[in-house]
Amino acid sequence: MVINLSNLSPKTGSRRKKIRVGRGNASGHGTFSGRGIKGQRARSGGRKRLARRGLKQMLLQLPKARGFQSLDFKFKALNLEELNKYFQAGEKVDLAALQKVKLIKTNDFVKILGQGELKKPLQVWAHAFSKSAEAAITKAGGAANRIAFPAQPKPKRQADKLKA
Repeated sequence: MVINLSNLSPKTGSRRKKIRVGRGNASGHGTFSGRGIKGQRARSGGRKRLARRGLKQMLLQLPKARGFQSLDFKFKALNLEELNKYFQAGEKVDLAALQKVKLIKTNDFVKILGQGELKKPLQVWAHAFSKSAEAAITKAGGAANRIAFPAQPKPKRQADKLKA
């Protein structure tokens, strides 16, 4: 059989019949044609800009992450007296050692402050030191070593925009 325009037909099941609404009660879609009774949604041209919405809908339309997102590092402050309590003389105090004794969490930036007195020589590794803490550590016979900061992170919202 030769195929031409007169005998072409779509594949069975690919085309659906249009539902005819508003053609009397016997059609199954009569009376209100599936639009309910009165109101804006029942009218032709309804559901556009005139829809009155409640507070929840208004809140859902607002962007979720609002306000200022700081790029500054947030430090976990540790005092010298805490180092005295948890570490022995000559020990290396770095991020892993501080996590082990549960003074900091995994991704914390650490600043050592000078409250209290350091009685043992310690090798302290931290992101920042106060002047008094650094002086107290060197006076006790230890060393205050700075850990380099990672590259400045972008805010989450900004990073998402750059990916797109």
